[in-house]
Amino acid sequence: MKKLLFGTMLLALVIVVPIPTMAAVDIHVSIPLPPLIVFAAPPEVIVIPETYVYVVPDIDVDIFFYNGWWWRPWGGRWYRSHYYNRGWGYYNNVPSFYFDVDPGWRGYYRDHNWYGHRWNYERIPHQRLQQSWKSWQNDRRWERRGTWGVQSYQPRPQQQRQELRQQRQQQYQQRPEVQQHQQQRQPQVQKPQGQQQRQPQEKVQQPQRQEQRPQAQQPQHSQPQGKPEGGEVEHKK
Repeated sequence: MKKLLFGTMLLALVIVVPIPTMAAVDIHVSIPLPPLIVFAAPPEVIVIPETYVYVVPDIDVDIFFYNGWWWRPWGGRWYRSHYYNRGWGYYNNVPSFYFDVDPGWRGYYRDHNWYGHRWNYERIPHQRLQQSWKSWQNDRRWERRGTWGVQSYQPRPQQQRQELRQQRQQQYQQRPEVQQHQQQRQPQVQKPQGQQQRQPQEKVQQPQRQEQRPQAQQPQHSQPQGKPEGGEVEHKK
């Protein structure tokens, strides 16, 4: 009985009393949210050839629509929402569709030219997109209707598309903002007590940058029914 009582007391001390030599891991990372973009009206979109990815073409910020979600890269991170102008939540991965999107699509859009072929893209109103995107995807509408509006264009073979995906993924990982975000996501391990070196304290005032946007009230839109991709969403704005 004495041995049992002594063992119980020792176990309780181990649980209650912290061990200073154990390293602590801090995995808390504060994820900022992107600044809101104010639209005067629900935006029109175009569909990127060889994909079912829709994009808002007339702004200098990338906003995509795919599989029932609006997607937005910002600061090396990705965010998604059921709305084009609010409700953004952090998405802890790169959406699978992104590496199918040609990085030069803005120039092709401006020139009405897709790899040397006339691109007669169709501007799709917001309401029509919300009502029809799922049926278009199920019916493979854009393949059957003039190959996404590109005249006399033959889609690239699957092997070539896979090679392009890999190249775009490598280029994406080399972006400075993406590398910085990856470093921030890594857990920070604290050194055991007694081994930490004291660092000189220095107070530095950093100028605060504020991004001002005109404010306007937007109409509410119903949520689309889409199948979310694998990933976690945190923080909403």
